[in-house]
Amino acid sequence: MYKRFILLFLSVIIWHHDFAQKKHLLNPVKLQKLSVPKDSRYIMQEDGKPFFWLGDTAWELFHRLTLEEAELYLKNRASKGFNVIQSVALAEFDGLTQPGQQGQLPLINNDPTKPNELYFQHIEKVIDKANQLGLYIGLLPTWGDKFNKKWGIGPEIFTAENARIYGEYLGNKFKNKKIIWILGGDRSPENETHIKIIEAMAAGIKAVAGNDQIITYHPMGASYSSKYFHKENWLDVNMFQSGHGEKNSKNYLMIRNDYNLSPPKPTLDGEPRYEDHPINWKPELGYFNDFDTRQAAYWAVLSGACGHTYGCHDIWQFFNYDRNPPVSVAKTNWKIAVDLPGAYQMGYMKTFLESYPWTTLIPDQSVIKNENPEDASYQISAFSKNKDLLIAYTPYGRSFKIDLAQFTSKSLTAYWFNPRDATKIKIGNIKNDAVTAFKPYAAGPESDWILVIADATKSWGK
Repeated sequence: MYKRFILLFLSVIIWHHDFAQKKHLLNPVKLQKLSVPKDSRYIMQEDGKPFFWLGDTAWELFHRLTLEEAELYLKNRASKGFNVIQSVALAEFDGLTQPGQQGQLPLINNDPTKPNELYFQHIEKVIDKANQLGLYIGLLPTWGDKFNKKWGIGPEIFTAENARIYGEYLGNKFKNKKIIWILGGDRSPENETHIKIIEAMAAGIKAVAGNDQIITYHPMGASYSSKYFHKENWLDVNMFQSGHGEKNSKNYLMIRNDYNLSPPKPTLDGEPRYEDHPINWKPELGYFNDFDTRQAAYWAVLSGACGHTYGCHDIWQFFNYDRNPPVSVAKTNWKIAVDLPGAYQMGYMKTFLESYPWTTLIPDQSVIKNENPEDASYQISAFSKNKDLLIAYTPYGRSFKIDLAQFTSKSLTAYWFNPRDATKIKIGNIKNDAVTAFKPYAAGPESDWILVIADATKSWGK
C-alpha cells in the first residue's frame, strides 16, 4: 500500500511537470521588436525598456542536433536567463556537404540561389521553439569560410550577386520571426570583393525586413565590425571577438575602442574566451573555467557594452563523441556541459544588472583611487550619469579605494555582490565625504567580487 502511494505521488509530480512544460509552450512568450535609437549605445524594446543581450554561441545548433535535442538545449538556456542564441544556417564543418540530422543539405548544388526548402524548414522549427521560450535567434546566414576561406573547409560559394538573392530568401523566410541577423561568421573582410558580398547580403535582408530586425557582424578573433562597417546604415550593433588566446585578455580595451567611436552604436563581445576551451588551443596550458567567463563578462558590461555573449567550447560544436569527433580538444559531452557553472553565472549577472538602471552607467576609472588599478588588478568601474550608483569589479578580490566625494547622494549604502552564487554581503550605510577603502572578505585567484555603492533613498538602492 505504501509503495503504491509513493508511485501515485511520483506520477502526479511528473504529470504536473510535463503539464507545466506543455502549458508554457501553449502560451508562448511574446517577444518584442528590437531597435537601436539614433546615437544610442543600447538596444531597446518596443515598450521602451532596454534589452540586455545575454547570448550563447550555439553555432552548430541547426546542423548537428535533432529538433528534440535542440528543444532540450533551448529550454536549458531559457531557464538560465539567456535571451539570444547565436547559430549558423550554413555551418562550418562540412556544412554544405554533410547533411544535418534531418538528412538534408542546405543548398542544391552548393548554389546560394537554390536553397533546399526542407533544410530551412527545420531551421524555422528551431526558431519557433526558441521564440516560444523567450529566446531570439542570432542568425548567421553563413559561416565565413563560404566567402573567405582563410581557414576551414569552405568552399567559397558567394558572390555579390548570389549573396543578395540569398539574403532576400532568408529575409522572406524569417521576416515574421524574432531574430537578430549576424553577418560575417568568424571572418573579417580582407578585400573589396568580401566587402561587396557582405553589403549585398545585408541589402537583400534589408529589402525585405526593413528596420523590423536589427543586424550586426561577427568578425574573426581580435577584430571589430566597426573597423569595416561602423558608419554603414545597415549595421545596428557593433560586435567584436576577443577570442580564446590567453587568460586575462583585456576585452575592456576592445569595448573602449567601439565606445569612443562616432556616431555612438551599441557594442558587445560576441565571442570571448569559452568555458572548457583549452587556453590558446593548448590543453597543456589548462582550460578556461567559469572565472574566465565571468571576468570577460563583467569587464565588458562595466566598460559600456550593451550586453555580452557567453560561450562554452563543448556547446558551440555540440560535442558528442559517438556522433562527431572533438574539435580543438573538446572534452565534455554537450548535455553535461550545458550545466557548467559559468552558464548559471551569466544569468546571475543579467538579473543583477537589470535590478539597477544599468543603461545610465558610464565607464569611469577616476573614482578608483588605487595606484594603477588596471595594472595591479584589472579593476573596472562604472558610475551613473547622476553620480548616484557605482558598480565596480575586482577580479582577484583586491580592495578598492573609492572617492565617495564624487557622489551627489547624501545617503549611501554599499554591499558586495558575489558573482559565483548571486549572494549579497551588506556593508551598510556610509558617508560621501572621503576616499574610503573597501575590502572583500576573501581574495586570491578566481575570487572576484562586485562592489555596489548606491543612493540609499532610491528603490533600487535598498
